[in-house]
Amino acid sequence: MQRRTFLSASLAAGLAPTVLTARDKSGTKNAIIGKGEHRYECFHNWGTLPKDFKWETTHGVCVDGAGLIYVKHQGHGGTPKDTVLVFDPKGAFVRSFGKQYYPGGHGIDLRKEGGEEFLYLSDVHNRQVIKTNLEGEEVWKLCYPTEAHKYPRVKQFSPTNVAFAPDGGFYVADGYGSNYIHQYDKDVKWVRTWGGAGKQPGQMNTPHGIWLDDRPGLEPSLVVADRGNARLQYFTLEGKHIGFVKDVLFPAHFDIRGDVLMVPDLHARVSLFGKDNKAIVHLGDDPAWRKKVLDGFKMRQTPEKCEPGKFIHPHDACFDKDGNIFVVEWVQTGRVSMLKKLA
Repeated sequence: MQRRTFLSASLAAGLAPTVLTARDKSGTKNAIIGKGEHRYECFHNWGTLPKDFKWETTHGVCVDGAGLIYVKHQGHGGTPKDTVLVFDPKGAFVRSFGKQYYPGGHGIDLRKEGGEEFLYLSDVHNRQVIKTNLEGEEVWKLCYPTEAHKYPRVKQFSPTNVAFAPDGGFYVADGYGSNYIHQYDKDVKWVRTWGGAGKQPGQMNTPHGIWLDDRPGLEPSLVVADRGNARLQYFTLEGKHIGFVKDVLFPAHFDIRGDVLMVPDLHARVSLFGKDNKAIVHLGDDPAWRKKVLDGFKMRQTPEKCEPGKFIHPHDACFDKDGNIFVVEWVQTGRVSMLKKLA
């Protein structure tokens, strides 16, 4: 499944980091990117895949409380295969599941509820959000909310990611469908819907990612990666528009660690923002490289040509407990990078 046509967003340099040094490891050199307290050693093509398995457009990533890394890929045009693969922190394969979501593997978000952790999976092909345990056993699945009266046809709904409310409820971003946000309570009952296509405050163009911004000292709010409008859009927990953040190019999703909001950006960088939502650093950012990546999007067909310390199309990223970053990219053969945080 091809993505919607990318906007010709600004190729402004932003806060381009410098490759500071390199470390020798078995005769190879790993790029170091970032600045100050946010410097990382890059391990590209991370993780050991099972025999006879190959990635097909890696889309989502999250880390559980035990440190296991869950990578979701879409799959396309071949024999159905598991869409969720699980690795230990060293990159060894642990298990896989989710063949029934092929070829719609997209968002994967994790929440602890009581003493157990659960995955919320977004399936853009079967047009569903699915809650599972960490072994892939389904708890429930849902399609669009009929109560919203927004969907004459099921094909108008295609969910991309999920965010979690403080009270146990959750939000669904209809990123590839009709540009709405749907709110549910802790009992999976529909609460409200807002948004719709457009550029005005409260309207969206591909609300691809969504996250609860509850960084210390801030009033909890909902941040949406309003990708087609090249902005982040903030809402109250009840869906009232608050404001925008525009120092992004083509934002995809989020994660938070401490005061830092991370935004994987499909236009070849991963951005870190402080509590004031000012950019700290745009990891991998390079205008000349970005121009090459966006030239017909040919680079996604040949990710082996990607330069060390650079990205092609970051689609999701997450922190682990030590501050390391895992990045998955929308490239045809898949690409997973581990950015090791340097002291």
